[in-house]
Amino acid sequence: MAGSTYGEVFKVTTFGESHGISVGVIVDGVTPGVELDPTYIQKQMDRRKPGQSSVTTPRKEYDTINIVSGIFEGKTTGTPMCIILQNTDMRPEAYSDIQNAFRPGHADFTYLEKYGIRDHRGSGRASGRETAGRVAAGAVARKLLERRGVSIVAFTKMLGGIECETFDESVIEENPVRACDPVAAERMISKIHELAAVGDSCGGIVECRIRGVKPGLGEPVFDKLDAELAKAMLSIGAVKGIEFGAGFAAAGMNGSEHNDEMDANGYRTNNAGGIIGGISNGAEIVFRIAVKPTSSISRPQQTMNIFGQEQTIETHGRHDPSICPRIVPVVEAMACLVLEDMYKRQAALHD
Repeated sequence: MAGSTYGEVFKVTTFGESHGISVGVIVDGVTPGVELDPTYIQKQMDRRKPGQSSVTTPRKEYDTINIVSGIFEGKTTGTPMCIILQNTDMRPEAYSDIQNAFRPGHADFTYLEKYGIRDHRGSGRASGRETAGRVAAGAVARKLLERRGVSIVAFTKMLGGIECETFDESVIEENPVRACDPVAAERMISKIHELAAVGDSCGGIVECRIRGVKPGLGEPVFDKLDAELAKAMLSIGAVKGIEFGAGFAAAGMNGSEHNDEMDANGYRTNNAGGIIGGISNGAEIVFRIAVKPTSSISRPQQTMNIFGQEQTIETHGRHDPSICPRIVPVVEAMACLVLEDMYKRQAALHD
């Protein structure tokens, strides 16, 4: 399958299906000699794993990593790392009654049209389960970025129409929806339970803030830093849009309002979101992504089957009523992959 690899110098390839034996990732281009404890990677996996709370899927996957190459005596060797996670709670039989039907909102129809065959067990490669490999690779990249002084934090900014009104980074990992506002978080949790009770789901907005990126990162024209971040974010199955800095609000601003003026201390505002001309300017990189509602809902929906016959289906099983809480570590991981690749590409420029 083409399209399963990302990166030019720091390169990752994910593999595996939702209800297959395992999922995982191969990471190439890792700096050698870096101390990397498997528990560091496991911490990020635990943030993404299912079954964390009442607002996520009840599927129980412990996502225990198995590093089979690329580490020796606690340090990276510079050779490709292979990280495997065994699937332990597969229930493919849950999809037997809809194996011939195209579920609304899913990639069932498009995968069949492209390949002539599809894995109906939880969407196969189109499942959010695929992102487990991304988070594992992202943890490796995060470790390398920490040595560069880069930090990344993402959080749920809006969910089900409820928006955070305050920002407190310390509470993000203290509530199950990973919101930056504890009051809004409680309302979001209630909203999810309300929708789940009637077999429905909701989407939201996730914001990401990246600090410590030096100026000059990004390849002008086609490989702009914001273009690469946008590609990475839009490669996540549930993401339908992205904006940087002022984002779409810039369309209603005057140039005098949107331009980020400078003084001796740097930029006075950050409407550009930390990227100008596709290159980092040293300011905080800020972007927001639009996350669609979970496609798998138990309410009756009209569809068609592989024989061209119309039918009504209900998608039962173990699904997240909102994808936002568990997509947060995925967003951070993808940002890490982009930045580490860009740092390595910038280093090659001056060799």
